[in-house]
Amino acid sequence: MRAVGLLWAVLCGLLLPPVTADEGILHASGSDVPPVTKDYCIIYNSNWVSLPNSLDNATFSALENLTSTVLCSSSEVPSGIMKDKAVVVMRGNCTFLEKARIAQNLGAKMLLIASKPRLSPLSDNKTDFEDVTLPVALIRYSDIVDMQLTLGNEVNVTLYSPPLPEFDYSMVVIFLIAVFTVALGGYWSGVAELENLKAIASPGERETRRKKEENVTFTPVTVILFVVICCVMLVLLYFFYKWLVYVIISVFCLASAMSLYNCLAALIGEIPFGQCRIACCNRSIEVRLIFLAAFCIAAAVIWAVFRNEDRWAWILQDILGVAFCLNFIKTLKMPNFKSCVILLGLLLLYDVFFVFITPFITKNGASIMVEVAAGPFGNSEKNDGNLVEVPTERSAPHEKLPVVIRVPRLGYSASTLCDMPFSLLGFGDIIVPGLLVAYCRRFDVQTSSSSVYYISCTIAYAIGMVLTFIVLALMKMGQPALLYLVPCTLLTSSLVAWKRKEMKKFWKGSSYQVSDSSRTPLLQDDGTPGLYRK
Repeated sequence: MRAVGLLWAVLCGLLLPPVTADEGILHASGSDVPPVTKDYCIIYNSNWVSLPNSLDNATFSALENLTSTVLCSSSEVPSGIMKDKAVVVMRGNCTFLEKARIAQNLGAKMLLIASKPRLSPLSDNKTDFEDVTLPVALIRYSDIVDMQLTLGNEVNVTLYSPPLPEFDYSMVVIFLIAVFTVALGGYWSGVAELENLKAIASPGERETRRKKEENVTFTPVTVILFVVICCVMLVLLYFFYKWLVYVIISVFCLASAMSLYNCLAALIGEIPFGQCRIACCNRSIEVRLIFLAAFCIAAAVIWAVFRNEDRWAWILQDILGVAFCLNFIKTLKMPNFKSCVILLGLLLLYDVFFVFITPFITKNGASIMVEVAAGPFGNSEKNDGNLVEVPTERSAPHEKLPVVIRVPRLGYSASTLCDMPFSLLGFGDIIVPGLLVAYCRRFDVQTSSSSVYYISCTIAYAIGMVLTFIVLALMKMGQPALLYLVPCTLLTSSLVAWKRKEMKKFWKGSSYQVSDSSRTPLLQDDGTPGLYRK
């Protein structure tokens, strides 16, 4: 444990920036009665100056807009214009320290530096700022423009930095969604496996079941190929994001509509009434399934049209995403534990490399995984609790990859202004461990082991998610969730198999996979499959 703690400390020292950058809030108030107020994101350095933690202790100053100058010389502004005012000037041409000293000498109470590039940490040395007493902060230029349009030319402003919430309750919602999806997907896969075994035992149902079967089985070679494709696709998205994002959105709309249909059709199939049919193209189709297909297509189209509407579109995206994950976990079959180990192990390395290693490779020092997940060059959402760099000035809505579960952050802080107030969890962190959970459930069905593998693996997944969130809260940086999910699920499944003396059967799996219609399972008294016979 001590060595692990030391390793984490070294990793943090390598990855975290050497300067202090703090987020705060600029509270602006107009001159109307009653006054219109609005909050904006600022970046400041707490080593230079401390800001009050609430508006109760804050002092307001009149804002003087001098964005026509960069304030690198006192001769750039008229005499006395800054006296006892909050001043905003443009970034560039000289250091923050030079701007701050000039503003202080001219009597300013606060210096705001408007930035058109993305906001970056204030990195001048603390000792250089010992003679500077006024607050200095970076603000987006687009926010200054918005302030004038919204509040008018007579604006009073103050700065404060509320403490971060001790716990982000959006993580609880993400946890429940993830565990629910993995558990239900694994259970659904087991139900499908049981139906397959019963169909094989009944010659009359065998051919019908074969036609309905839409599962895809991953071999070890297919697993390796799949991981290589994932790597290539992620790199292509990083370099060609603004084009490929629309391809991903289109594929998501199609796949999620089909997945939602498959999920709801399975539920509707259990309802004994409303089964009227119509004949079409020599086939008999249930009318309710036609309406269901129309509903699923409409849901995907509505999301595609309003996908950038943050107030409610995230709900529809999460519903479509859960359906996609469920259908993927149920449809894709891992033939044995060996394939599961290869898949989860390779994707663990993939996740760690693109989160932790790529910052040393990219020009801007950003993680490729975080940049792609949150939308590079202009997005700032939370990726598994990670603080992504504050974006450039906002213009048109920035397109984001829909392959994430999005939940709005439930606590108000500076982070919800400086970043889009959403926490994200990638589909891969649900699907990849979900495939192992599904294999465990099918193995339970095939060996009549009372769901011990399925329940153990699902609990291990939940524990892995909790560990991920704990590390996120402690380290305040993006984490590859598979770094915790993969060891928890693989080790737990292995321990259960070893304890039950079924490791060889669990590892190979082939002896318990129905690959030949001539192999007929012996059904037990309760109708569940037992051993196989030729």
